[in-house]
Amino acid sequence: MFDIAIIGGGPGGYVAAEKAGKNGLKAILFEKKDLGGVCLNEGCIPTKTMLYSAKLYDHARGSEKYGVRAEGVELDYKKMADRKTKVIRKLVAGVGLKMKNAGVQVVKAEALIEGRSEEGLIRISAAGETYEAKNLLLCTGSETFIPPIPGINLLENDAIVTNRELLAMKESPSSLVIIGGGVIGMEFASLYNSLGVEVHVIEMLPEILGALDKEISAMLRARYAKKGVHFHLSCRVTGVEGHKVVFVDSDGVEQAVDGDKILVSVGRRPVTQGLGLENLGVELERGAVKVDNRMRTNVDGVYAAGDITGFSLLAHTASREAEVVINNLCGHDDTMHYDAIPGIVYTNPEVAGVGLTEEEAQKRGIEYVCQKLPMAYSGRFVAENEGGEGVCKVITDKASGRVVGVHMLGNPCSEIISSACIAIEQGMTASQLERVVFPHPTVAEIFKETIFS
Repeated sequence: MFDIAIIGGGPGGYVAAEKAGKNGLKAILFEKKDLGGVCLNEGCIPTKTMLYSAKLYDHARGSEKYGVRAEGVELDYKKMADRKTKVIRKLVAGVGLKMKNAGVQVVKAEALIEGRSEEGLIRISAAGETYEAKNLLLCTGSETFIPPIPGINLLENDAIVTNRELLAMKESPSSLVIIGGGVIGMEFASLYNSLGVEVHVIEMLPEILGALDKEISAMLRARYAKKGVHFHLSCRVTGVEGHKVVFVDSDGVEQAVDGDKILVSVGRRPVTQGLGLENLGVELERGAVKVDNRMRTNVDGVYAAGDITGFSLLAHTASREAEVVINNLCGHDDTMHYDAIPGIVYTNPEVAGVGLTEEEAQKRGIEYVCQKLPMAYSGRFVAENEGGEGVCKVITDKASGRVVGVHMLGNPCSEIISSACIAIEQGMTASQLERVVFPHPTVAEIFKETIFS
């Protein structure tokens, strides 16, 4: 008998298992594929590994701007892909070691919830064995949503790919059409644009990157349009015919573009089917497991964290939600809130944001002040980004002076957004931030510079 059973070994599941084990709870973790989940094996890590190679390729070809002449620069796609696989294997092994050190039993098999025993324990079967636990944490993540568009069939058309198939390729596509201009779509657009691939992005909304800051999204799009990416905004895909994507543009005119590969990237949906949730009566809402701010479902002793909740489909959100579950099980009162969850787009240049955008503040009726500075106000940014553009936006609540949103375009904002996360999480005001010393010269200084500009 276990104190907690966890289904799903991604950033929510393995973080929960390790924390549970280290706090003296007897934990068992079920994962039918590889530890690390989609993020480590098919998403975050492989994508960023490939993007880093592409960024190095960009730097090498543009090194003369920095007084470094590099001739005959070439990219070996197979070697880049092989390195990606090596990185994944190393990190998966690292997660396995964490589980071992925390005393977590790992079962590499598909788990099925059977219900409760006469003693009230939750019964789970996997690989012909039955296990019992006092508590259950659901961390099965999400999967790519395939829209019901004629011709989009992964089994019948080898031109159609998701992020999984695209990352598994050992050769670069000669051209790429991306259906969906969200974060995943733009990261792949960035990757293959750097490699010299013709890229088309078809987006149903008027702007890329969904709910991110609209001004920054438009700036990134303009940057990539100059690099040669073709954007088709406010367009509705009506069908796929072989390698051709047919869509209706904003004027109602039917158009089509061809691609060696067609990436479907219109969103993800929670994985809830085939788990046996009905055997416990777990409540779903719009296809996701419904939870409260302690990640509790409607069933006593059953929790959910990560993409399965359908709320914030980010690895770091899943990890924090998992911490909330284990903290409460260990008697430490903890609740989940989402005011300071950062979002990153690992393009080149990067986009990072946390808290409210201007659009969200307006929708909520919040009176705010928005301050902006070009990234060029940072000496370090100018020194390391020849010809680079960028901006930092800080949004403060006019009444309280608290920082409620920070949004950036420019490298390396993925590494400096954390300071903004801390400020928002702690409810810091502009006057409090004035007393914080930022090291000079760093790009991170732009956060404070913007507030006091």
